[in-house]
Amino acid sequence: MKFIIQKDYLVRSVNDVLKAISGKTTIPILSGIKITLTKEGVTLTGSDSDISIESFIPKEEAGDEIVEIFEVGSIVLQARFFADIVKKLPKDEVEIETTSNLVTFIRSGKAEFNLNGLDAEEYPQLPQITDERIIRIPTDLLKQIVRQTVFAISTSETRPILTGVNWSIDNSLLTCIATDSHRLALRKAPVETTNEESYNIVIPGRSLNELSKILDDSADNVEIVITENQVLFKTKHLLFFSRLLDGNYPDTTRLIPTEKKTEILVQAKEFLHAIDRASLLAREGKNNVVKLTTLEDNAVEISSNSPEIGKVTEELSCQVTTDEDLTISFSAKYMMDALKALEGSDISITFTGAMRPFLLRSVTDERILQLILPVRTY
Repeated sequence: MKFIIQKDYLVRSVNDVLKAISGKTTIPILSGIKITLTKEGVTLTGSDSDISIESFIPKEEAGDEIVEIFEVGSIVLQARFFADIVKKLPKDEVEIETTSNLVTFIRSGKAEFNLNGLDAEEYPQLPQITDERIIRIPTDLLKQIVRQTVFAISTSETRPILTGVNWSIDNSLLTCIATDSHRLALRKAPVETTNEESYNIVIPGRSLNELSKILDDSADNVEIVITENQVLFKTKHLLFFSRLLDGNYPDTTRLIPTEKKTEILVQAKEFLHAIDRASLLAREGKNNVVKLTTLEDNAVEISSNSPEIGKVTEELSCQVTTDEDLTISFSAKYMMDALKALEGSDISITFTGAMRPFLLRSVTDERILQLILPVRTY
């Protein structure tokens, strides 16, 4: 195998596939990047069995030559060393050449490295997924959905199913739900489908986070193909495979209150800053608990008390509709996460009681909802 490639294209693809490579793999060859050269261009592959990423660099694009091909072939190179080398090469062009005994020469300017490679035939095959049934969604919308839901997944492995985001698709409507059993994030969005089939899957949160880092902020469509145990995300030059989590996601619809006793309308940024200030003195070990109390004349009080440190109170003007006085305690972190995820400047927060879950919604967009469980402080 021998080719010359533009360094910036190579570095970008290496960075993409590195996101699928784990330093803790029990399969030694998966600590490497697979490089495959064909007449069409170069394909880089990284995998840790749960996530697999394939990045393609075409021979030419928009009339500009990116890869000069001399001899096709394939090799697996240690990811950590290969990545560090290509990032620090001195010139804009990189020459890569492998010998019959799997030694690979990497040249740029007057710098030359040689790495011992592994036989690409030993590299596990990626899943073969047919794309007869395709779901399409704009890239920027997909990134937004991930940002607005994935933060609410569980980080505990005691219930593995909660470490993923539940995706259900019905009648061209995607509903994404994440919960750690103390809070919940829900986002709905229209998608384009090539069939009327319904889907209900759970995608690991880590997979969605890594996918979001790779995707560009563009309106180009991402194609999604779902199988029994895999999901594939396809862009122009990228394939991103993820395994799906086994098991049934809990029915979260019963958690969402359908009535309300108190509603406050607040300016999101102002409310976020007040919660942030109150959390500065929140009790350690109590998950940053702050308290909200409704006041007369359309106002609420945000407060936090730490006997060892001190107390903070702040009055905030807002629109309050209530049947009864309300005092409720909650995690400041959960509240701030939810506020950051909501779109729009005006937020509606509805309560049904001091010990009942409460909801946050954007006044202008009903497709996104955040739910938080209160904290008992006595």
